[in-house]
Amino acid sequence: MLTRFYLNNLVRYRIVQKLAKLLPTSPHLSIQYQLVSVIDSFLCIIAIVISANYFMDAHSPILLAPMGASVVILLFAPHSPFAGYWSFLGGHITSACIGIACAMYITPFSFASALAVSGSISVMLLLRCLHPPGAATALVPVISHQSSLMNADSPLFLFPVLYNLLVMLLMVSLINRYFLIYKANHAVTTTPTQASSLSQQDVQRALLEENELIDVNLDKLHELLLNAEKQKVKRLHSNITCGDIMKKNITTVEYSDEVEMAWQKIHHQKINAMPVVDKKNHVIGMVTWANFLQFIDMSPYSHFQDRLMTFIRRTPDTTSQKPEFVGHIMTKNVLVLSEKASIIHLIDLFSTQNYKQIPIINDEKKLVGMVYQSDLINALNDVGNTH
Repeated sequence: MLTRFYLNNLVRYRIVQKLAKLLPTSPHLSIQYQLVSVIDSFLCIIAIVISANYFMDAHSPILLAPMGASVVILLFAPHSPFAGYWSFLGGHITSACIGIACAMYITPFSFASALAVSGSISVMLLLRCLHPPGAATALVPVISHQSSLMNADSPLFLFPVLYNLLVMLLMVSLINRYFLIYKANHAVTTTPTQASSLSQQDVQRALLEENELIDVNLDKLHELLLNAEKQKVKRLHSNITCGDIMKKNITTVEYSDEVEMAWQKIHHQKINAMPVVDKKNHVIGMVTWANFLQFIDMSPYSHFQDRLMTFIRRTPDTTSQKPEFVGHIMTKNVLVLSEKASIIHLIDLFSTQNYKQIPIINDEKKLVGMVYQSDLINALNDVGNTH
């Protein structure tokens, strides 16, 4: 019964975990920021409507629906490429012109609406003023013309578009200026922490302190920042090769060498691994401490040192029940790198794939050295100090 209880709870826990992944991530905005931005969006829209009653013709559209989408981008993601003033103005104006042309000169509604959206996106990309709500602006004259809400004077649609844009731009400029003062007065000073790598928690804390909506999720932003770190490392260290930092005079063993000889070399020279080479000095394997220990019987109450020495020492008989040669205990699949390879390849191998050392070969596939983790760290620190 107890086992069944634990199993049922485990199943429920995994179901909850999977459901949690479906939930949207937090926008990383403080409650104060969200409240103020909602109020600001109210002020932007009501300013357009109230002022339009005095300056706009009664038959003209007072408020354009795409302004609702624009205000979200301008207020909640002001540093997004979509929120630039050129993107906002150019995106809506060019889209409106394309929408008017499609409404006036293309008869089938389906083709006119599709061309209005695709055409506006193409022009916005060409003019580098991509603003997602602009595609909705391109649809407004097409839909209005189809519904007989707009007469033959479709070009006059540009006037309400321009008016909406100017009032929105004025309001957002004032709001953003207020936010700059607010953020300067409430800036949080932080002390840098010593960490070997940028963690996802670091990114999350930075977003909370920035108090701004970033239009990529946390995982993608973390991935981009890590990639930026890798690009920095490549820029600073790509000209350093494995041959520049490798240790050249290394100890090796051959396939037919006895296990006892290999153990003595590892023990006396205090190294963790040795390459296994053939007669032509080609790497055919690697022998490490783990290779010796995996053949030792670790039964309870047995003396480890006695078991180890029994395994290492050569069997005097002609037959043996244990491995006697290095080739019998070595790891066969060994990763090697060329001496001309950049040390950039070592960073991922050492940091994420848990390699401790990597044999280095020349153009003839012969062993010429070994690179250890300490060699890479010293090389990165030396270059970092020079910059």
